[in-house]
Amino acid sequence: MTTEKRPVRVAILGAGTVGAEVARGFLRNPDRQIGPARGRMLELVAIADMNVQGAVDHGMPRELMAPDAFEVARRADVDVVVELLGGDEPARSLIAEALGAGKPVVTANKHVLAHHGLELEAIARAAGAALRY
Repeated sequence: MTTEKRPVRVAILGAGTVGAEVARGFLRNPDRQIGPARGRMLELVAIADMNVQGAVDHGMPRELMAPDAFEVARRADVDVVVELLGGDEPARSLIAEALGAGKPVVTANKHVLAHHGLELEAIARAAGAALRY
């Protein structure tokens, strides 16, 4: 009997400067874990960017690319959403969408947190999802 746990499936929203580097980190280190006590592997399952071809041209794997970030934020095979778009919209709406679907969200978006943090935290609490930054 195996006690191995299923990987935590991660989607990245945004394949710009920050998003592409985070994705490259996942791709270079596929055996990365969430804390030694949990022993859960991270698996990158999707990268959302409106400019799929541009992201592919800059090294993102075509098989992970998706043009519709809202669809990715709701996907059943995504456990955690990492928002790296920056700015206000559509970042705020995408974070709200993922949280509303019960998915934890990690963001590096200081703008959206400064302007919409209380709203997003309320959505997270109502859905039982975590909002981390």
